[in-house]
Amino acid sequence: MEPHGTVTVARALELPALRRGLPEVLAAADGLHRPVRWVHAGEAPHIAALLKGGELLLTTGLGVGSRPAEQRAFVRGLAERGIAALVVELGACFRTLPAAVVETARSCGLPLVQLHREVPFVAVTEEIHTELVNEHYAVLRRADELHDRCTRALLDGGGVPKVLRLLAGFTGNPVFLVAADGRLLHAAGPDPAPPGAAGPLQVWEGLRTAPPPDRVESPIPGRGPGPDRARLVVLPVNGPSVPVHRIAADRTAALLAVVLLQARQEEELAARGRGDFLTDLAEGRLEAADAPALARVLGFRPGPGPLLPAVLKSPCPDADWAALTSAVQSELPGVGVPVLLGVRLPEGRMPLLAAPRSAADRTAVADRLAAALRAGARRVRVPAVVVVGTPCDWASAGAGLRHVSEAAEAASGLPERPWYDVRSLDVDLLLWRLRPSDLSAFVDRALGPLLAHDALLATLDAYLRRAGRKAEAARALHVNRQTLYDRLARISALLGADLDDPDTRLSLSLALRARHRRLPDG
Repeated sequence: MEPHGTVTVARALELPALRRGLPEVLAAADGLHRPVRWVHAGEAPHIAALLKGGELLLTTGLGVGSRPAEQRAFVRGLAERGIAALVVELGACFRTLPAAVVETARSCGLPLVQLHREVPFVAVTEEIHTELVNEHYAVLRRADELHDRCTRALLDGGGVPKVLRLLAGFTGNPVFLVAADGRLLHAAGPDPAPPGAAGPLQVWEGLRTAPPPDRVESPIPGRGPGPDRARLVVLPVNGPSVPVHRIAADRTAALLAVVLLQARQEEELAARGRGDFLTDLAEGRLEAADAPALARVLGFRPGPGPLLPAVLKSPCPDADWAALTSAVQSELPGVGVPVLLGVRLPEGRMPLLAAPRSAADRTAVADRLAAALRAGARRVRVPAVVVVGTPCDWASAGAGLRHVSEAAEAASGLPERPWYDVRSLDVDLLLWRLRPSDLSAFVDRALGPLLAHDALLATLDAYLRRAGRKAEAARALHVNRQTLYDRLARISALLGADLDDPDTRLSLSLALRARHRRLPDG
């Protein structure tokens, strides 16, 4: 396939000026995809010394020589210079090209074309140069269009990840933002990905130590004359790099330089990249067998113990996630175990994996982890809910991350705790998955007559939470037993229900837990 933004030998042969010469390809037809940098016409025997590479050389053959040795040397010299193709017009010197010329071109892989009719070389030169200039402007237009789209993405709040996805889609290859110290800040692939293509993290893991020679790298400068702040890397694994990719990458890097001057941007970007990885794992877009190696790329190196999924969920729509990420990251060293922390802005949460030494350390690690997360949230005045899952391995880590993320949604509005054990939220999670209208109707049916009596609701809640043990319920409510008995009798009368019946207790317990999820007008 002809790369965008180039004039190839094949395309040059299709232009009217050369087509009128009845071109015939005699050697290296598989090299017709070579890009033509310039067109040169000449007859000197040592013309190779005047060329730089990439030229389409037009000649009548005067400089080719009459002896086979001269002819072979002439062709080898051009091939060594790396010209795009040799085009010889028959008639002035040759009725047909000598065998030495054809055989040497084949052995050197140099595209060789003979023209059966005379053509004005100046017309060929003008036509191809016009195409080259037009292609150059077309390349610039395409790069300008991408630059405009990236600028709009930043103005619309899409941020650096959106810009990287646009560049990946433009090049058809994965794109990486790499810090000056070599840390991977963010990776993006074309969307949709080509069939069978490896994910960006898999590409980086496989090629970061030996990147392809035709990769595109664009520096992202920082403040002042010092070293670059970061670099943008495009790895041509799905398709080749072409000139427009370099132009697009350079312009994108200039945009990103402005964005990265803002404080904490690099830290947030890295966290968003880790959040994408954890979300892909949770949603099954990533094979569990590949996850350990990709996690190492992101800096997570757990020991032989289990993994512990957790999540911080913030209901605040205006949270400063860059500040929150920085604050939480500064607290995590106190946890004392490896932690892979990610950020997911669309869902307003921070998924993570911790690595306790053993399953027996779960509670202690959860306490320290939750304290670090909540301390970071308090520093930037962001409300937060923390849910901690159960120990797992890589095979079940995705399910664990999905469970804690859903449970965090279900915990919204529940009484504040240092952290929620995901196992204690199963009923709330079940209720959260119901339609709000169905939930509201259920609460009305089960508790309707009590909803206007806060004291009776509190009494019923204390009684049911203590499995019907009246003495414990009375102490919790700070009332004497007779008062409790009177309230329970009134509750029973209002509801028309037997509070000693197990099914009634279950229904009322669920209704009390579901009460905070009622529709506003329910």
